[in-house]
Amino acid sequence: MSKFSYTRFWLLVGLTCSSLLVYAQQAKPRKPKPTPAQGICGTVVEKQGNFMPGPDKPVPKGKPVVREVVIYPALTLEQVRRDEEGFITEVPGIAPVRTVKSDKQGKFCAYKLPAGRYSVLIREPKGLFGNQFDGQNHINPETVTPRKVTRTTLEITHGAAF
Repeated sequence: MSKFSYTRFWLLVGLTCSSLLVYAQQAKPRKPKPTPAQGICGTVVEKQGNFMPGPDKPVPKGKPVVREVVIYPALTLEQVRRDEEGFITEVPGIAPVRTVKSDKQGKFCAYKLPAGRYSVLIREPKGLFGNQFDGQNHINPETVTPRKVTRTTLEITHGAAF
């Protein structure tokens, strides 16, 4: 090839690459900014057996489990009926806001919850279970704030000794 041919060849290669690059940049649709998530996500773990502290004894974290997670507007002990073992057997006149299920790793998420206070309970065979309380006797309370995901760990401890 002559010098003229090499020059034409590289000029054509350059123009082709430039054209492809410009086309590729223009062809990419712009991704819309993701809408911020809002809700409650967490893990459900079950603790069974002896969890009494002792020297040189590591504290187990519990085993992730599949369970139904039932989310109510913030409930107090006075608003629910419980059996003698403490399981919630009835929530008169108050419907759940959302029900989700944890996966095999115990993970669950409930998105698009309005901002506010909630009781996050676990469905067990004997009833709903919640073992955390705040100063106003709210059961398993969690707060959802605008454009934020609240993270939590729900512990099933009715089969454990502490």
